[in-house]
Amino acid sequence: MSILRFILGALWFMLVWLVLLVATAWTFGALWFDFPDPHLRAPLAYGFVVFAAVALIFVQPRWHARVALMLVIGLVAAWWLRLQPSNERNWQPDVAQQPWAEVNGDVVVLHNIRNCDYRTELDYTPRWETRTLRLSKLTGIDIAMGYWGSEWMAHPILSFQFADALPVAMSIETRKETGEPHSSLRGLYRQYELICLAADERDVLRVRSNYRDGETLFLYRTTVPPDEARMRFLEYINTMNAMRDQARWYNVLSTNCTTAIRAQRDVTQRIPFDWRMLLNGKMDELLSELGVISTDGLPFPELKERALVNPAGRAADQSPDVSKLIREGRPGFGR
Repeated sequence: MSILRFILGALWFMLVWLVLLVATAWTFGALWFDFPDPHLRAPLAYGFVVFAAVALIFVQPRWHARVALMLVIGLVAAWWLRLQPSNERNWQPDVAQQPWAEVNGDVVVLHNIRNCDYRTELDYTPRWETRTLRLSKLTGIDIAMGYWGSEWMAHPILSFQFADALPVAMSIETRKETGEPHSSLRGLYRQYELICLAADERDVLRVRSNYRDGETLFLYRTTVPPDEARMRFLEYINTMNAMRDQARWYNVLSTNCTTAIRAQRDVTQRIPFDWRMLLNGKMDELLSELGVISTDGLPFPELKERALVNPAGRAADQSPDVSKLIREGRPGFGR
C-alpha cells in the first residue's frame, strides 16, 4: 500500500509541475505577443517569469507560491480571453476584401471572389469578382491539399464544381496584415484573424502549384453527391457571411484551416474526430479510408502519387483552361 501511495504521490507531483510549467510558458507568450503596448511586452513577459521563479523557489509553504502563481495566470487568461478580433486592419492585398453572398432560392450572388494575376508569389495584381451561381447546377466537390514542408501538415481547399460555371474554391486561412510574419508559435495566441476565401482555381490552386517555392499540391475528386455538395457550399456561405459580420480569431490548434471546416457543419453531421484532423497532412488518407475520395480502385500510396498537380499546373500556367488541364489523367476525374 505504501508503494502505491508513493507512486500516486509522485504522479500527482509531476502533474502539478507539468501544469504549472505549461501554464507559465503560455502566460509568457500571451504577454509577449498580445499585450497591447509593444514597449511593455518584453518587460511584462520577463517580469512574470522572474516572479514565477522567485515565488516557486523562495516562498514557503510551497502551496502558497503555487496558488499565487495560478492567480496571476488566471488574471492574464481572463484579460487575454477578452481580446477582440477585428475586420478593420491594414490587410495584405490578397486578403483585403472579404467574400460574402446573397442567397435567393436557387440563385447565389457571390461577391469578392479572388482571382489575382500572379507574376511571382509576392508580385501580383489583386482582382475581385462577383459571380452569379445556381445551386441546382452544383455537381460535386474536389479537394486540394497543399504541403509546404512536413508531410504531417497541409492546407485543405474545397473546390465546388458547377455544370454551367467555373469552379469556386473555398479556403479558410489566416488573414494577415501587411508585413505581418506567419509562425505556428504566434498562431497559438491572438495574432491572426480568420478569413474564408472564395477564389478562382487559377488563383488559389495555381499560386500553390506554380509560384510558392517548395509547396506541393495534390488534387482529388470526392464522392460527395450533388445534394450534399450544395449543403457543404451553403455552410461556407454561412461561414463567410458570419465572418464578414463578426471577425474570428485563428488558433493553430483549435480554430485552423481544418477544424474550422468541421465546426461549420451541424454537430450531428460531423464525421467522428480523428487524430489526422490535427495532423492534417494525413487527412487525405483518412478521407480515402472513409470512401470520401474517389480512388478508381488504386491503393492510397499510388493514388496520392498520381494526384500531384505541380507539373501539370506549371505546364498549364497562363492557359484559361487550367482547371481542366490539371485534372486530365488523374484518378477519379474520368478520361
